[in-house]
Order: sequence, then C-alpha cells, then structure tokens
Amino acid sequence: MIRNDLRNIAIIAHVDHGKTTLVDEMLKQGGVYRENQAVVERVMDSNDLERERGITILAKNTSVYYKDVKINIVDTPGHADFSGEVERILKMVNGVLLLVDSFEGTMPQTRFVLQKALELGHKIIVVVNKTDRPDARNHEVVDEVLELLLDLDATEEQLESPVVFCSGRNGVASYSPDSMGENFIPLFEKILDHIPAPEGDENGELQLLVSSIDYNDYVGRIAVGRVERGRIRVNQEVMVCDYHNSVTPYRGKIVSLYQFDGLGKTPVEEAMVGDIVCFSGIENITIGETVCSVNAVEPLPFVKISEPTVEMTFSVNDSPFAGKEGKFVTSRQIRDRLHREILKDVSLRVKDSDTTDSFDVAGRGEMHLSILIETMRREGYELSVSTPRVLYKEIDGVKCEPMERLIIDVPNESVGSVMEKMGIRKGELVTMNPIGSRTRLEFVIPERGLFGYKSEFLTDTKGEGVMNTVFDGYKPFMGDIPTRTTGSLVAFETGTACAYGLFNCQDRGQLFVDAGTEVYEGMVVGVSPKSGDININVCKKKHLTNTRASGSDEALRLIPYKRMSLEESLEFIGDDELVEVTPKNIRIRKRILNNELRAKDQAKRKNEK
Repeated sequence: MIRNDLRNIAIIAHVDHGKTTLVDEMLKQGGVYRENQAVVERVMDSNDLERERGITILAKNTSVYYKDVKINIVDTPGHADFSGEVERILKMVNGVLLLVDSFEGTMPQTRFVLQKALELGHKIIVVVNKTDRPDARNHEVVDEVLELLLDLDATEEQLESPVVFCSGRNGVASYSPDSMGENFIPLFEKILDHIPAPEGDENGELQLLVSSIDYNDYVGRIAVGRVERGRIRVNQEVMVCDYHNSVTPYRGKIVSLYQFDGLGKTPVEEAMVGDIVCFSGIENITIGETVCSVNAVEPLPFVKISEPTVEMTFSVNDSPFAGKEGKFVTSRQIRDRLHREILKDVSLRVKDSDTTDSFDVAGRGEMHLSILIETMRREGYELSVSTPRVLYKEIDGVKCEPMERLIIDVPNESVGSVMEKMGIRKGELVTMNPIGSRTRLEFVIPERGLFGYKSEFLTDTKGEGVMNTVFDGYKPFMGDIPTRTTGSLVAFETGTACAYGLFNCQDRGQLFVDAGTEVYEGMVVGVSPKSGDININVCKKKHLTNTRASGSDEALRLIPYKRMSLEESLEFIGDDELVEVTPKNIRIRKRILNNELRAKDQAKRKNEK
C-alpha cells in the first residue's frame, strides 16, 4: 500500500541557518493558525532554554496540510552536540529538506547530517535559505552543496536533487534565485513531487520502531515512532522487543494513541502504516525498541548512535553552603535524575564512579553536558561538576583521541592571532578561503585543544569571530597541550565580601564577586594574570577608629566584577577545581577547601613530579 495522502520529512541544517523560522512559515501557510491568531516567533522552540539561547535542542514533530496531503515535519537541532537527536529522527522519515544559508554555504554540521541521510538512502531537497540577504551567494552555494554530495559518494539520483530558493522569514520560495516568489507553494509542490510517499503492508502484523521518548507526569512515558507495518490500535496487546537483544520481549498494552496535528496532538483510535504516532501505556519502553503484534515478534534494526567523546564527574555538593538553595541534594536524587535523562537522550552515558556520591557522565561535547546541568539546576538540583575530559580509545594498540573539524570565520586582521593559538593547541590547517573582508579557516584539532578556547577566541577577534565544530574521528594521541596559564584568586576565609576587602584585592586580578556576596574558604573569587593561585581576604573590614583625616571616608571605587556563566565557569576551571551549581548561584571552588591542606597537597604533587 502506498500512502499518497502522507509525506514524512525532516529539516536538517547547520546551526542558525533558519530551520525553525522556516517551519514557522510552513505552519502559517499550511493553515495551522486562525486568521487573527497571535503567533510567537520560533514556535517549535518550546522550552525556556531554547528560547533564551535561540537554538533548537530537542527534535520536535508537527504537521501541515497541502492539497489534502498531510506533511509530517520534524524540526531538528543544528548543534553537533545534539546530533544524536538527528541520527535517530532520520529513521522516521522518507526524505529531508537540506537547508543551507545563502551566504555561509555548507558548514560542518551540514556535512555530518547529510552523510547520515545519504547512508539511509533518503531523497533530498536542497533549500537555499535567506536569499534576501544583501551578501547572498546563491549560485556559489548550490555548487558547494553539489561538491559536498560528490564528496560524500551520493548516488546519481541524489546528485540530481532539486533546489528551491527561499526566504524563511518572508515566507516566499521560488525555483530561481533571481525571482523571490510570492509564497511557499513551490516548496510544498516540490515536497509532494520529490519526497516518496510511505508504503508498507497495511494488513500485515504491527511493527513500529520507537525513535524518541517524551515524559508526562499524568500518563508516564510517551513513545514516538512511525508505523512500519500493519495498524496500531488503542487497547491493543503488543510485544516489545529489541534488535540487539538487550531485553527479553515483554508484553504491553496501548492505553492512549495520538497523531501530530499542527502544533498539538490529536487522540485517534487507530493509525496505519506510514503514520507518525505517539502512545502511552508501556512503562519501561525506551528508544530503539520495536513494538510488534503478539503473533509476530520481529524487531527492527536501530541506527547505531555515535559514541560520546567528553566526560565530566557529577557529584554531591559538599561545600559549606550545601543544601541552602536546592530541593534535590542527595546522591540518590541525582542518580535517579541522570538515569531518567538517559531514557530521552540516547547519546548520553552515565556510570557510577569510584565513590558512592559521584557519577561519570559522558556526552557529545561541552555544550551537550552544560545544557543538562542547566536543566537540572532549574529543576532544583544542587551538584558539583568537574573539568571536562576527553575519552581516549585504543585502536590497534595505539592510544587515540577524538578530533574535531573546526571551521572559523574571522575578520582578516584576526587571522594571525587565531593561527598562533591553533598552533599551540595542536590544530592542523586544512583550508583557508578569503570571503570579502573575512577569512574562513578550517582546522583538524584534538577535542581537548578546544577546552577553554571560546572566550580566548572572542577576545582575539573582538567578538566578531564565528566558530563551529563537528566530530571528525579518532587519531593517535597528539602530545601535551598547555592548559590554563592564569591562576585563581581564592577566598581566605568564610564570610560576606565587603567593599573595603574587594577594593584592596582588585589590583590582584579580575574579581568574580560583588560586595555583599557570601563567600567561603577555598571559593574562587577571581582570576589572577599570574600562573599561581593567590589567597585573598575579600571579607576584610575597615577598623573603626576615632581619628578622621581629609578624604579617608570618600567612597571606595570598585572595578566592575565579572559574573561567570555556567559555560564560562566550565571553561575556566582547572583540574583541582569544581563548579558548584545550585538553583540560585554558580560558584567556582577548590576541591580541597582548607588553605593549609591544599598547600600540603600542592607541595606533595610537586615532589611527585
């Protein structure tokens, strides 16, 4: 059976190329909204973190109608750290819209997600977006996409993929870059013509692969997937099995069944082959499992998700301020929360570490893990986090490390300082292309060489540089890379930071705290330009005397302090430091808080070296 009334597509692209804005306009022109309905921008970025950062973190489903054909659309993340989301979502669709910025052209993540789509044999429509930009390079970008397809060994059919030029913000599309078009009809027409309709045996035994998991406090776990064969009905008895045999097949029952309709979900009694559905009722179901009919237990193969490359240690917060701000502070609560996250995020790994109150959490990059930490913090969790470290692999008896393909876009005058820093961090230059007053540099660099580089990069390029990375495989260990050259300013005693103490300490370096901030012994309160740590007393008060002198009581002028964000803190910390994360504060601290014990430990380490 061929479902001509249905199309399933995913929109894949590099970060900031306009996927979510394009979906907004497709929803408007697909009749999802009323004429007078108030519409928010980037409606698919539904959680707070996505709206604040302007990025998509989770893949989301929606649907529009065109000429009585239902088009199921999956909006995917663009950041390489969330590419696990994209990899599994591609199993649910029959074709993809490859979105490319009309100025930036093909970027690292474009290459990564396109490769995955080609491996699955998906049909591709190339959409050149933002054609209304004054610096658009429409014809050159089409050539770049063709080169990329050749580079990725695309089939002849995939090389002849159609191209649509559009402006997602203005809601117009055309087949030529020289005319803007009036609406999205050319894009909708091309989806109907080029993307194949789902097909399968509607009378066969049920087969459905679970591609994503949602959670609801009322109904529990909600599974999302596409019906590959047969029909799925409410109250149907089913068997759940796994292709990789990690679970024994077990019985379950479909309690509620929904289809995506516009921005919401519509309850249905049954769905047939090709439909993307979500259902509840099976308590322990997880991503990659197959829901089958009781009579034919035949699991479907699931795409192997790329392994994580970066690890951090999450531990119970044991600072003097522990338990004052958080709702969930024990190791059991942190463990339960991390294991709940694994169910939704297939590219995350959690294992117990050497101590009972800490856990090793591995992910696809610093951003992947920082988003998890920020989410937990907002939910009321308190925890301490270590420095990120890369996961090495032994290949043919050789110690290998993860490498990143780094693409940097900088003003011409900043190229020298970027090249210098890349040399120190073991980066190898692959290509260098001038584009007007800017230069695009491509490097292959060890992933650990990027730790702590972002803030340096923004300083070197005066905030005008853009950097993007994507995983590039493993290479033999590249040797030592110099770590942070600055030291920390460490609080000498517990108390409240006051203006007099801060005024006397601000010459030592950049401070992270303001007057009135509660500090404790061993807490990092600033950065020193010198390499060693310096203990300072920010709680020191001015002694009161009955002597007065002209000008002695003038207001103390404090240099503005630097408020460290979570990402900046993770980039900043050294091996002997932790980031203390609570719902209200992010603090940096030493692992050993006591000044004397810390000095003894440092002396012992020096002797060992």
